[in-house]
Amino acid sequence: MEKSDFIWFDGEFVDWDSAQINVMTHTLHYGTGVFEGIRARNTEKGVSIFRLNDHVDRLFASAESYNLKIPYTKEVIFEAIKDVVSKNKLESAYIRPLVFFGEGEMGLLPKDVPVRVSIAAWLWGAYLGDDAVNKGVNVCISKWRRISPTSFIPLAKGVGGYMNSTLAKIDAVDNGYDDAIMLGDDGTVAEGSGQNIFIVKNNNISTPPNSTGALNGITRRTVIEIAKSKNIFIEEKNLTVEDLKNADEVFFTGTATGVVGVVSIDGDDISNGRVGEITSDLINSYEDVVNAKDDNFKSYITLI
Repeated sequence: MEKSDFIWFDGEFVDWDSAQINVMTHTLHYGTGVFEGIRARNTEKGVSIFRLNDHVDRLFASAESYNLKIPYTKEVIFEAIKDVVSKNKLESAYIRPLVFFGEGEMGLLPKDVPVRVSIAAWLWGAYLGDDAVNKGVNVCISKWRRISPTSFIPLAKGVGGYMNSTLAKIDAVDNGYDDAIMLGDDGTVAEGSGQNIFIVKNNNISTPPNSTGALNGITRRTVIEIAKSKNIFIEEKNLTVEDLKNADEVFFTGTATGVVGVVSIDGDDISNGRVGEITSDLINSYEDVVNAKDDNFKSYITLI
């Protein structure tokens, strides 16, 4: 990780290495925390953040889901996210707001435990590697199932829930793959280890519904809007492993990931084993949107 100079921590900027917590912090022991992943980019219009309002709204919704009362307004967090990029003089950045229970009473019930907030930003390249956009990624069907919506809150970006994703990611990489696809309780497709997933079949696009345990991803929503603007039929429906392997194209979406083609699953090529035409077109359109080159989506751009 390439450290920046400052982190916004509980309402003020502190040196990166000074943003520390006690080992008795409640969330370290029980995992109750929420976060966001946000991108800032250097566009022709200036340094900007994509869909910042939506990210802040989801952060607060996730926090409410896990009984974390953020001690700041949305407006304060919104401005702090902008400020952490500008104060660190970053033109391109990955931004990580984190809300968590601090040090206090121990036990599963976080009674009289303060809620703390940090916002860090740093330079971080392509999550799945620089070649992923052009060459695509090779993935496997994970032996680990996606957390069930009946036992957790997968729609929220909860810290503890990502233990599930970490198991899938480590296992996939240890076995020579770039990433994993996780199935839900009923064996239908949910998402990647940290990305939403789509398939293309006969020029139509499908993606698993959130009821599978898939995150309601902001990049997912954006790609759905882009596809509709191109008059491409797109729907949410349950997908099987067979649907994936027989698809014309498969691709991942996520803020850290962007839009990336999946070219093989379990060693079997998807179609011709290359990033497909519709996926490539969506990659290009998505890049135009997030880099403020498409005025149809200009309301999603926040200039710093």
